Amino acid sequence: MNDADIRPLLYPLLTGGVYIDELPTGTTRADVVHITEQFMHGYELKGDADTLQRVPRQLPCYGRAYDFVTFVVTEKHLAKLLPLLPEWVGVLVASPAGLQVYRPAEYNATVERPAVAGLLRVSEIKQFLLAQGLPGISVLRRRDILSFLRTTRLVSLADLAHFVRRQLLSRYEERLLLRAERKAERDRAASRRKRRPKHK
Repeated sequence: MNDADIRPLLYPLLTGGVYIDELPTGTTRADVVHITEQFMHGYELKGDADTLQRVPRQLPCYGRAYDFVTFVVTEKHLAKLLPLLPEWVGVLVASPAGLQVYRPAEYNATVERPAVAGLLRVSEIKQFLLAQGLPGISVLRRRDILSFLRTTRLVSLADLAHFVRRQLLSRYEERLLLRAERKAERDRAASRRKRRPKHK
């Protein structure tokens, strides 16, 4: 089993909110991120053709950004993967029969403000900080803003995370709506073509 086999098994489990494929997260990309009003849950998929070489680099990126983290792997990887993961990281085992919970993800207490803010565009981060009444933010570059968030006590992680979730939800809900509208238009066009009389 590989990535393309695993994703259709995972998607139906992600109820509520939206899920985003390949979301840039720190210096890597999370395979799937499930976002709701209450949490962000990052998933990393490891199929039979994958290796575990990038896990030590991926895990800190996910751990700094997401409330929950789960690795979805085939049986082939399970024994070697487990020693690489802290206890709070969830593990699902993929097989042709479906996904089995090896252990559920627990709440992650290592989330950091710069990593959460880094999921947004710099204009969106500035929008949030300016709304907090923080002066001088509009002239800062992305790197400077993330450095500020690393050290400041003036920004609540809970408030920032809530804003980030809302921004990502609204952005991708709009995208899904546009996608549905385009599909409906294609379906209508196809239906019209079928109804046209054929000229002999």
